[in-house]
Amino acid sequence: MRRIHFYLLPLLLGTSSISFSATVDSIEIVSVAMKKTYMAAVVLPDSYKKNKSSYPVLYLLHGGGGHFRDWLTLTPDKMLVKNLADQYNLIIVMPEGEAFGWYLNSPVNKESQFETYIIDEVIGKIDKTYRTVKDRKGRVVTGLSMGGHGSLYLSTRHPDLFCAAGSMSGALDLNWSNWKISPDFLTRVKQGFQTLIGDTTNMVLYESYSVVSMTDKMKTNNVKLIIDCGVDDFLIEANRELHHRLVYNHTPHDYTEHPGGHSWDYWQNSLPFHVLFFYNILKTNGVNVP
Repeated sequence: MRRIHFYLLPLLLGTSSISFSATVDSIEIVSVAMKKTYMAAVVLPDSYKKNKSSYPVLYLLHGGGGHFRDWLTLTPDKMLVKNLADQYNLIIVMPEGEAFGWYLNSPVNKESQFETYIIDEVIGKIDKTYRTVKDRKGRVVTGLSMGGHGSLYLSTRHPDLFCAAGSMSGALDLNWSNWKISPDFLTRVKQGFQTLIGDTTNMVLYESYSVVSMTDKMKTNNVKLIIDCGVDDFLIEANRELHHRLVYNHTPHDYTEHPGGHSWDYWQNSLPFHVLFFYNILKTNGVNVP
């Protein structure tokens, strides 16, 4: 287990005086599965215009109650994602996951099939539209909260598509009784899950969708993992539980607890560590763009 701290952040972001000029595309991605069309934001590093190489792709997932542009509009530093795309020569894709889609295929709501959407429709559209490394060795995924769960859920179920995955403040256990939340918030969460997954008294059902229950598969997948959470986050116990299970079954992973809670200040500090982690893996895979 490696622990790193936020005083290293300026080193991760490089020289702040450099002028970055990554561009953002907003593209439509049709979902045949849900009979809808959603938007996605795609950040292209400045080098993409001149360098004809194929670029690795980071899929960056938003949290519950959010939408696809959150990572561009809600971080205190609105240039964060653009700067990281430029610094590491990555294409960064931010797809729509709806406010309570959880990046899974709902067994009760046919209009919420976000696992199929991301895996079959978003990745396919991005690979057809841009010069990407069309192989797991050049594709990584991470996200915050609901998106943290989604990242690990999708990468665990589809290890043929991702070489690495991360979670920031992930809601990694869908048993909400383990979340430290108010009664009003708890009521809204249960109502959302009732609509998405079904019977909220059937915890065996919810366990089957929970990342904390997937550690045996994580062990065999060879997907590199980075997980972190703030010590004051209401989801800290779920993150510790996943970490303990991964340690117990000897699954290599990078797990860190930082100061902070469930906030954009925390995620702004966390994302550069994830991108550096991914960059080193992509470099080892020989797909990074110099």
